[in-house]
Amino acid sequence: MSKIIFNEHQRRQIEQNPNVVLITDRSIQYTVAFKLKAVQENLKGKGPTEIFKAAGFDLEIIGIKKVQSAVHRWKKIYQTYGEDGFTQERRGKGSTGRPRAEKLSADKKLEKAEARIRLLEAELAPLKKARRNGKAGEEESFLTPKEKYQAISETIRLFQLKNMTRYLCEVANVSSSGYYKWRQNMEKHSLREEADYQDYLLLKVIYDEAKGKIGYRGFYMELVDQLGKPMNHKKILRLMRKFNLYAKVRRANPYRLIEKANEAHRQIPNYLNRAFKQDEPGKVFLTDITYLQYKGGRTAYLSCVKDVATREIVAYKLATTLKLSIVYETLEQLKHHLDGNLHPEAMIHSDQGFHYTHPGFQTLVKDMGLKQSMSRRGNCLDNAPMESFFGHFKDEVDYHEAESFTELHTQVIDYITHYNHTRKQWTLKKMTPASYRSHLIAA
Repeated sequence: MSKIIFNEHQRRQIEQNPNVVLITDRSIQYTVAFKLKAVQENLKGKGPTEIFKAAGFDLEIIGIKKVQSAVHRWKKIYQTYGEDGFTQERRGKGSTGRPRAEKLSADKKLEKAEARIRLLEAELAPLKKARRNGKAGEEESFLTPKEKYQAISETIRLFQLKNMTRYLCEVANVSSSGYYKWRQNMEKHSLREEADYQDYLLLKVIYDEAKGKIGYRGFYMELVDQLGKPMNHKKILRLMRKFNLYAKVRRANPYRLIEKANEAHRQIPNYLNRAFKQDEPGKVFLTDITYLQYKGGRTAYLSCVKDVATREIVAYKLATTLKLSIVYETLEQLKHHLDGNLHPEAMIHSDQGFHYTHPGFQTLVKDMGLKQSMSRRGNCLDNAPMESFFGHFKDEVDYHEAESFTELHTQVIDYITHYNHTRKQWTLKKMTPASYRSHLIAA
């Protein structure tokens, strides 16, 4: 059974397509003519997604896997039974297929409606939380009255039944007065569904512009910019779950274990000790190097310095080698950034890479008047904010597609400018690093 569950708005949207005969919350029944056309076009070389798009279906709602499996199933039926496979009843005869659409009498329609309700109960009941039936130690899954009302309404609408409401209520074991009262509130539910869908369209535009790399906090800040007023973050989370807007984020590598090392570095202790919450710009800096692989199997190396208080990248250097010059030039940029305004307790923190344990680097740091601190061995969490920046960079920049070092260098400059001046952060009171620096200085 498909894992995709269609909501009411999606069902109504799909139902408007002339190629659809019947739709439930989990399945779609298509016309015989569309099935034949899809099989014939597929045999000529057209792909399933192309066929369904040309027929006016929204694949983001239906799902690509459902489309591919449907065309594969129809083609198998066509190759085995020909066109008759779509018009003759195949169920119970050792093969797959769907029953043909027939003109039914009123009695047949009633029987089919009753069977339809039972089918909905069988499909929905396992999904509901088990509720006590009054007997100790026993549990039973059943539909709530609201869910039964929904099943009755869909059955009447889909099968176009008339004067059958009272009978269907008896079959579902609910009162007809309760059903009519529920129908009176249907308009409110429809209006809310429509309002949710309009909000979803707004979120979808932002989601597509960010290439899916945005969460509810990013949505919140972006909506404040666009609308001038916030949308409740709980509502944003609800809409994201409802319409499957999941943030495409990096996943932790379970095979990369962090070594629990308690010994401090023999030469430079860990003076910072993860004190990443600072409120004085220019007091604590973090530095590290990451590698960037771009087209042609080539590798570049990015060295950065980050101000812990403002989250701002204040110095960086992109190079094609890991020579010591990469960290020397980064320190020169940091010196230029400070411009003689050195905090009396200024500190620079790094991991235990060979660049930072080298005597030349340590001497240059000391000459600049900075105190040096190092993470414990094998513990990347001791330099977490710097690692976080590199992670966001690799998530949000298509550096793999860079054709040359020059193009990669342009991407680095553009992203750091964006990160410092236009990319808002939730933990910085929803400000950009540059704005937050001005805020701290003013405070």
